[in-house]
Amino acid sequence: MSRIAASLVASLVLPFTLLGEDKYAPWIQPEFPFFGSSLDLRGVQPDAKPFNVTPRGLVLNLGHECWACFDTDLLRVAAVWRGRGLTPEALGPLTWQDTHLKTIGGQGKLPKPDGEVWLLNGIYPGWQTGTAPSFGDPRPTEMSPEEPGRGPLPAVSRFKAVRLGANGVVLEYTAGGAAIEEWMTASGETAVVQRNFRIGPAAQPLTLVLAQKGVGQPTFAVSSSSVALVEDDRAWSLRIPPHEAALEFSVAMTSGAKLPATAPASRPSPNSQRWPQTVTTKAVLSSEEDAYVMDDIPLPMDNPWRRNIRFSDIAFFKDGTGVGTAFDGDVWTIRGLGGKSGDAQWRRFTSGLHEPMSLVVRDGEIFVFDRLGIWRLRDSDDDGEADVHELFSNVFPQSAETREFPNSLKLAPGGAFIVAKGGQQASTLSRLNGSVLRVAPDGQSYTVLGVGFRQPFAGVHPRTGLVTASDQEGHYTPTTPLYIVKDAEYHGYLSELLPREKYPAPIADPLTWIPHSVNASAVAQVWLVGARLGPLNGSLIHVGFNRPELFRVLLNERASRPQAAVVSVVRDFDVPALNATVNPADGCLYVAGFQLAGWGTTAKRLSALGRLRYTGAPCTLPRELAAKDKGVLLRFDVALDPDTATDPANYSLERWHYRRSYQYGSPHLKADGTPGQDWIMPSSAYLSKDGRSVFVGVPDMEPVMQMRIGWSLAAAGGEKLSETAYFTPYELTKFDPAAEGFATTEVDLTPRAAVTRVSAPATVEEGERIYKMMGCMACHAADDSVQPKIGPSWKGLFGKERPLVKAKSVIADEAYLREAILTPATQVVKGFERVEAGMPQYAGVLTDEQVESLILFIKSLK
Repeated sequence: MSRIAASLVASLVLPFTLLGEDKYAPWIQPEFPFFGSSLDLRGVQPDAKPFNVTPRGLVLNLGHECWACFDTDLLRVAAVWRGRGLTPEALGPLTWQDTHLKTIGGQGKLPKPDGEVWLLNGIYPGWQTGTAPSFGDPRPTEMSPEEPGRGPLPAVSRFKAVRLGANGVVLEYTAGGAAIEEWMTASGETAVVQRNFRIGPAAQPLTLVLAQKGVGQPTFAVSSSSVALVEDDRAWSLRIPPHEAALEFSVAMTSGAKLPATAPASRPSPNSQRWPQTVTTKAVLSSEEDAYVMDDIPLPMDNPWRRNIRFSDIAFFKDGTGVGTAFDGDVWTIRGLGGKSGDAQWRRFTSGLHEPMSLVVRDGEIFVFDRLGIWRLRDSDDDGEADVHELFSNVFPQSAETREFPNSLKLAPGGAFIVAKGGQQASTLSRLNGSVLRVAPDGQSYTVLGVGFRQPFAGVHPRTGLVTASDQEGHYTPTTPLYIVKDAEYHGYLSELLPREKYPAPIADPLTWIPHSVNASAVAQVWLVGARLGPLNGSLIHVGFNRPELFRVLLNERASRPQAAVVSVVRDFDVPALNATVNPADGCLYVAGFQLAGWGTTAKRLSALGRLRYTGAPCTLPRELAAKDKGVLLRFDVALDPDTATDPANYSLERWHYRRSYQYGSPHLKADGTPGQDWIMPSSAYLSKDGRSVFVGVPDMEPVMQMRIGWSLAAAGGEKLSETAYFTPYELTKFDPAAEGFATTEVDLTPRAAVTRVSAPATVEEGERIYKMMGCMACHAADDSVQPKIGPSWKGLFGKERPLVKAKSVIADEAYLREAILTPATQVVKGFERVEAGMPQYAGVLTDEQVESLILFIKSLK
């Protein structure tokens, strides 16, 4: 770590000037020698089975418009071509200049050679043992036989690393147990491509398949008589005999011309600094006075390389130096994040990764998860930049399915890694799309923790090793779930290629469901172990993406069956949040993420980095929520005002079910199966002896898929406590007043038709209280800082014309607002058919004064 830190020079702000029409320099960097990508050769070899697609490829920029793709699974050169590189169909390059473009799911459109392919190999190992080549795939077949994403070859033939030089790269791998170094060059007007090798001692003969016949007219020349060039009716191959001393030679290749034998090209010269500049950004500290606020750490968008930065994750060394990864393959180091000035010094560390979305630091080393696997990035010459990309682990399979994203890489106790891989298979079926895996500390093996996810994002407790994961609402996922992941359990998602609703195993239940209106797109979790965030320390935090939000997860550890509740910590901040990490230097939580077309978020910025900071103000969040046989127990970190805490009218409750099916999402369903929510009127409320806990008496408590409780209280010091929590009560434990710190009493469970309040004039303040307590804030914005898409914003709503689905437009006057609150399904606004039709009816729930207060509140939002 100290070597990286020492190399970060004094800061220098380096703005760039936009050139031409493009805001950013080309996605393919001419000065960088490789990048990770899939490669689609089906257009060149349409009848190949399995499909001739390389899910895990290293595309080498050889110069002279020559390109080669090295398949890190099969150790083959998949193709050599001359042209402009790859067609921009992968998500990164497609959206590089225009973020509104969108890649389709499946494998219908994948990157292809942008030029003339004159050398090709099929789906078979490039390196093989023995004296005759085989043209079959020795790896276990996937669920779809045509799927080539089957993972690597056995460990004796495995890709190791990319070693960067100033003018190229050296590929390091083993074949049949022999250590091999290879570097490729291109030269001349006829574009001669040369593969150069150094092969360590080999105890058995090796065969290298150079090219399959039928595509192009390649010719070859070998520099050494120690190896034999063999041509048969299917391919050109090299035979390498067993040898005790290292063997060096080259194979020159070109298209349609004769070649003289040539000596091996020189190895790439030692790596030198490519990006010595440091870019400085200045933090913008929040001026809010809440207990938890979000500071803005600007990204180095003004950089001398004109790189777009779609920041996906951040990790920290022990001294607080950050390291972050961007979706387009870059990794940056960041100093100063924990300092008082708020300045951050950014330095590029490496590039070339394939859609990396997560990274960790283990024992002072950087590990990044991309589509090729888990990379260990090393700075062997101490110049502040990585010169070795070690493919630490690719033991699990990876398809080229565009939505098999490398969603999460988390560090587990003992050095193991937890990875979460995207699902949504639309072209072929693979075993481990949509799975959570535990990769051994040495990277050489893995175990399956969970399968059947749509798009899982994971979290790990750094001490206990407890693994959690969210999933994305969609087909077969009725709304957002949050799971404990264990025992290879199945989580309910089925590909569209499979029969509908024929589940292969029992479906695991989540800790809790979270409504679509609250958390429409769930991502990572993080434990605040080692944080300095006051009462939140040690908590589990769940990250919401669609409407950027951090939730505190309240685990009910006293129930025999795992269950939990979620409550919002901060919401509507302008970071398209994907991941969050605690900085050991300042104890704050750093939140990173980006957005793309199709990744729905209300955040306005393309990418951002935020810092959750504790101001020291009183924390009004609950620290425990427990569903009991007679009601709901809430515990806080502050003493409560007795008058508000014991008034049952200050609480609102409702419950509903979901239906898992092949359809996208699920309606809310009452206990009788009809659409809607069942309202529950609390009958009583009690304050604990220490004044920090309340028990809300609820008649007819019963297990249910989803329950909501809202409250509008005051602390003893006068602070307002208005919030809503969502939970899934599988088990209702017995409420023992004395054991829970309450006076011995019999809980009043007398049913009430409605919760009534002492009649009082309608006010804006009362309307705002109801807006928070009844959960309206989950669907409707009260300002224009962020515009949630789940329901119409209330900002500026009054007096506007509203286009309706089943009628002409109407003006949003008081009569319209009253009807929309009491019976919302009668006048549904266009564009919100799915949401408003499922909005709760408040007729018989809110008093006339409360409805009038809500209307006054809406009118005040000008």
